[in-house]
Amino acid sequence: MIQVAGISKHYGPYVAVADLSFEIPHGQIVAMLGPNGAGKTTTMKIITGFIAPSSGAVSVAGFDVRTRRIEAAAQIGYLPENGPLYPDMTPQQLLRFFGEARGLPAKQLPDRIALVIDECGLSDVARKPIGKLSKGLRQRVGLAQALLHDPGVLIMDEPTAGLDPNQIRHFRAHLGRIRQAKTVVISTHALHEAEAVADRVLLIHRGRLVFDGPPSAMRAEGSLEQRFHDLTRA
Repeated sequence: MIQVAGISKHYGPYVAVADLSFEIPHGQIVAMLGPNGAGKTTTMKIITGFIAPSSGAVSVAGFDVRTRRIEAAAQIGYLPENGPLYPDMTPQQLLRFFGEARGLPAKQLPDRIALVIDECGLSDVARKPIGKLSKGLRQRVGLAQALLHDPGVLIMDEPTAGLDPNQIRHFRAHLGRIRQAKTVVISTHALHEAEAVADRVLLIHRGRLVFDGPPSAMRAEGSLEQRFHDLTRA
């Protein structure tokens, strides 16, 4: 579903991503790990087409993100770490706004809104201003908008940051329900989160891929924390 081939991103002399390559098949949950400034968010933004790489190529569901941007975007649901949720809107109003912006058919949109509101546990707050919701509920609203157009790929940047243990448990349960139908990429600093939900870890350090494999393979050489330190201390 996702093919990343030799992408690099330069900001003047600063190299954010350096010759990064990997493939992610349908139905896999991948955790993208790395220290602050490692290039995780930049990589996600390149995959979604939000920014262009300095070199290299990305395709999503067979569509080149650079040359077939609209088709690729239709396959992606994106939940940024601090995405705009327009606090004066209700979840229902926000979802209608995003659905219309994405060009979902008018006859289909009410059913899709009702479905994601139910899937994300928002029925009780669907008509309450988003600004009055807890962080966990706002995160569910963000997830609902990412799922609204039923994408094949779901990309989430730090989706559990700031959530309490109950909210994290709800997020994991929802991820378990959708994992068979979608390819999921999660950026996180929480090693235990990667171990709990991911089939595979991509560890990025200074814009380069330094580990690619299941969480159990990282743990095989000691604790996840120690292995993370060993691979990213240089």
